[in-house]
Amino acid sequence: MSVAEMFPAAPWYLPLAALAVDAAVGDPARLPHPVALMGRVIAWAEPRLRRTRLPLRAAGVLLALLLPVAAWGLTWGLIRLAAALHPWLGVAAEVWLLSTCLAARSLADHALAVYRPLKAGDLSEARRRVAHIVGRDTAGLDAAEVTRATVETVAESTCDGVIAPLFWGLVGGAPLAMAYKAANTLDSMVGHRNERYLEFGWASARLDDLVNLAPARLSALLLALAGLSPKALRIALRDAPRHPSPNSGWPEAAMAALLRVQLGGLNHYGGRPERRAHMGDPLEMLQPGHIVQAVRWMWLATLLGTGLGALTLWFLA
Repeated sequence: MSVAEMFPAAPWYLPLAALAVDAAVGDPARLPHPVALMGRVIAWAEPRLRRTRLPLRAAGVLLALLLPVAAWGLTWGLIRLAAALHPWLGVAAEVWLLSTCLAARSLADHALAVYRPLKAGDLSEARRRVAHIVGRDTAGLDAAEVTRATVETVAESTCDGVIAPLFWGLVGGAPLAMAYKAANTLDSMVGHRNERYLEFGWASARLDDLVNLAPARLSALLLALAGLSPKALRIALRDAPRHPSPNSGWPEAAMAALLRVQLGGLNHYGGRPERRAHMGDPLEMLQPGHIVQAVRWMWLATLLGTGLGALTLWFLA
């Protein structure tokens, strides 16, 4: 089998069809989701790898290598099997599998689930809802801080939940997008900078940084283009390097500029305070309506990126 057969170029319509499926159905609760399966695999593998004689960092490297490779291989195999039954079945399988890597619909739904009680003045319910999508402590957040937490999540997830899997899907189809989701899931589960995961999660955190380098900057560019805002790009260039993550600051700073708000500041994690660099300028006070605006900018950047990606694939075909 040739390299071209192992790594076929994605068809031009693949990103458009996958995004359409995600927008239409999101993540149906009744269907098994690959990311949930990855999470179970990580939870199963971690204690077993920790019990080996390998140093913790080496055990973590092994996990960070094996899971993305396995995700790529299984996805490639499923598509090939479906295509062997019928070519159109192979197309449908790849579209569906890529759509499961996208989280635009889910991200919008979760963000608006925070917005609705917040707008109605039910701060307790808004705190409960935002706790589902952020890692920080939420019990003491006021309305502005709940809004900030939600907007920051929408901005960051514009990259790792939408643009990044689309980017890798354009490069190598659904198998490479699924490998990306494996790396992203590893980071979210074991890539923490704490005593438990400092060594074991080192490789997962570094891998996630690496695979998001291009998509994060592309996300900021797409947000700026969606808003026809050179200023958003300037703010991203100015503020993103000050973020503790090499990637998260790019979409956050661009989103802050589009909303004319300032993101970042003091967060608490497990009762411990952690101050994040500010992104953007405080031209407007944070209010619930900014959540709706952030979701709209996420969709516009996603549509723009998907359209440009499909055009690129069509041109290269």
